[in-house]
Amino acid sequence: MENKMSAVFVMGLVFISLISVTSAISGTATYYTVYEPSACYGYQDQGTMIAAASDAIYANGAACGQMYKITCTGATNQGVPQPCKGGSVTVKIVDRCPSPGCQATIDLSQEAFSAIADLNAGKIQIEYNKV
Repeated sequence: MENKMSAVFVMGLVFISLISVTSAISGTATYYTVYEPSACYGYQDQGTMIAAASDAIYANGAACGQMYKITCTGATNQGVPQPCKGGSVTVKIVDRCPSPGCQATIDLSQEAFSAIADLNAGKIQIEYNKV
């Protein structure tokens, strides 16, 4: 009986792990360097682990203050074929990256982008999820 319960417990953990892995959404990220004023906080400093959300995520300001975990998954151009440094970064949405000028799903601060990718890439493939 104990072995069956252990097996059920392990299977449950595997299932939960798969759910968290599959909940990540694919997109792209760029970076920016002028952080204030922001659409969410005006001239209030929000640190450097921040990002601007594209219209789809921004949702008329509903995304302000939400935290997202961003992971670099690959290149978007041939200039830097291996841009990812490994790992992830968690950022706070503080601004809107408006269309049509917005070139990515999430526009990261330069500091956040450089934590996960080579700045020379300029734009990267990402997976992201709200935390």
